[in-house]
Amino acid sequence: MKVSVIVPCRNERPYIDAFLNGLFAQKLAGVDWDVWIADGMSDDGTRDRVLEFAGTDPRVHLIDNPGRTAAAGLNAGLEHCTGEIVVRMDVHTSYAADYIARCVETLQRTDADNVGGPWRARGDGYMQRVIAAAFQSRFCAGGAKSHDLSYEGYVDSVYLGCWRRETLDRVGWFDTALVRNQDDEWNLRLTRAGGRVWQDPRIQSWYTVRPSLAALGRQYFDYGFWKVAVMRKHGRPASWRHLAPGIFLLLNVLLVAWAPRLAPWIDIPYLAVSLIFSLAAARSSGWLLLPVLPVVFAVYHFSYGLGFLWGCVRTIA
Repeated sequence: MKVSVIVPCRNERPYIDAFLNGLFAQKLAGVDWDVWIADGMSDDGTRDRVLEFAGTDPRVHLIDNPGRTAAAGLNAGLEHCTGEIVVRMDVHTSYAADYIARCVETLQRTDADNVGGPWRARGDGYMQRVIAAAFQSRFCAGGAKSHDLSYEGYVDSVYLGCWRRETLDRVGWFDTALVRNQDDEWNLRLTRAGGRVWQDPRIQSWYTVRPSLAALGRQYFDYGFWKVAVMRKHGRPASWRHLAPGIFLLLNVLLVAWAPRLAPWIDIPYLAVSLIFSLAAARSSGWLLLPVLPVVFAVYHFSYGLGFLWGCVRTIA
């Protein structure tokens, strides 16, 4: 059985060497595999490095992604690859040496149509460590199982993914109209068609979070904005937790505008809950992170909520 790895990327020169070296460190003895890197017309030297690796191993393929989005890159990979099993990987993530083997084993062992591991976050500097600690908290993710590092079972979405090619062809490829959230939309489409998504904590990878609060805010504004497009397409949210940040922010705006004396009745409980979860996150990730954790939680929630509300306004307009 052949395994194809598809990788969308653009301007990843600082990370591409580590990714490719990690790919070749995968324990895949006896497995027929190849990798298709869909480059979004990089201009920072990423293409040259991939071509150098491709020159040393015929299993590495560089293909163009003129659409320059992740969805377009994934579809470009699907258009070219021939594996019966398809594994998605991203350059900004590092992987356990048995990552691909675990994905394939879990797909064959379960009755799931898409499998993956929990979404582990990590960072190197102080701010990245705080952002990663908050990311792993239930308060950040609204209780999403994909952030629970020990959970095994059915979920609504997994990080990255591994599929049988026939499943992708049956359900359809990724929606190129979505700049963000194309993976969530695909998993929603799968589950609505009766498919199943399985998370196995033994499938291990580590996602590198954004390096600053500004970058985090832009990322989650985009997530909130494009979540509206997913909801508009399907006529429903994948989960009601996706609505919570936008509703909370809207309530704040309405109360400040018309009943400012009531605003503390929702803001003080939020701050209290944020402090409780900040203490929990600091206890597991380091007490030095505590002073900034409430701020990071607020950036996650309010950036997403603002993007969500702006997406609603744009939809109505």
